[in-house]
Amino acid sequence: MSASHPDLRSAALARVAPFGFATTVTFYTVSGAPTPLYHLYQQAFGFSALTLTVIFAAYVVSLLLGLLFFGSLSDYLGRKPVIVASLAINVAALAAFLLADGADMLILARFLQGLGTGIAIPALGAQILDADPKRGPVLNSTGAFLGLMIGTLLSAVLVTYAPYPMHLVYGVLLAVITLEALALVAIPETITRKAGALASLKPRIAVPASVFATLMRVTPVNIAGWALGGFYLSLMPSLVSAATGNKSVFVGGGVVSALMLSALITGLATRGTRPTRVLAGGSLALILGVATTLTAVAEHQVGLMFAGTVIAGFGFGGNFGAILRIVLPLADQNDRAALLSTFFVESYLAFSLPAIAAGLAAPHIGLALVTYIYGAAIVVLASLSLAGMRQLARTA
Repeated sequence: MSASHPDLRSAALARVAPFGFATTVTFYTVSGAPTPLYHLYQQAFGFSALTLTVIFAAYVVSLLLGLLFFGSLSDYLGRKPVIVASLAINVAALAAFLLADGADMLILARFLQGLGTGIAIPALGAQILDADPKRGPVLNSTGAFLGLMIGTLLSAVLVTYAPYPMHLVYGVLLAVITLEALALVAIPETITRKAGALASLKPRIAVPASVFATLMRVTPVNIAGWALGGFYLSLMPSLVSAATGNKSVFVGGGVVSALMLSALITGLATRGTRPTRVLAGGSLALILGVATTLTAVAEHQVGLMFAGTVIAGFGFGGNFGAILRIVLPLADQNDRAALLSTFFVESYLAFSLPAIAAGLAAPHIGLALVTYIYGAAIVVLASLSLAGMRQLARTA
């Protein structure tokens, strides 16, 4: 009987990485679901574009708070307790969406959603790496794109073709999260608890010395990719409508999903390619894709906008996966959650601050001009990355 215990433990551990990946996908699905609904919320509740920016900002601010305060907590308490807490917060967020009757409830829902995601992502990412160090970086990089694609596309489809357009998607996701919470019971803990949990709540940016220089070298292209993603998830449906005259929620959500789908495919297709080579190609793809999208805005062509989005997604997905494959193996097990937290703080600052600034500027100078300025900044960052790629290749 005693001989069977290692076999049982091994079988249980085999479920950890798939569970962590599926749950990561769900968190990002929930995060992407409101994007196609923003225009409906504005019509139903009568709030301004500024209020829409505040709703987006609430998600990002709370996500960053979750990363900063709780990002390394699972290194001390264990992965499972932190994941349980984040699932509970996400349930509360979905309940707030279901009960929303105005902008105040939407702000609360997005705040809770961001907080739950900020707590969950480092713990789930570290859990995946604990159980499957070889495939962990790929699973962590593709989970975000798969979830955001599913969230925006599922929401757009249900809004367009199903009843209860502002509620049904949240009910479906609530059922999925409930099932994952039940499944967590059968998932073993992957690390041993240690002292220092309370001290770990002190906000800090923790980058091991062995990682710092490499992280700094990939930062410009990381900022470029996440700034692009933030624009798409906050303003792209509105841009599609304003620039092309197409008011379809499905088309607006489809453009956002196209970015995430091409990013996902590229992340998977390049997982066996040397990461520095992927970064070089990804930076070129970002430049070409953004330039094509800006041309589409000027020419009012939704088809060209899809094409530019797909090309830019190649760069976004390839670069994100390559960065994780370069950076994550440089940290040991006890530093993984803290490093992931720091990396996502950088990523979500890039994801949020430029998009919030764009949302605030759009009512004053126009969404089209904001888009041109935004796109030009991404092109500059990607070009800087190309210039520094040779040094990174030597380091790698």
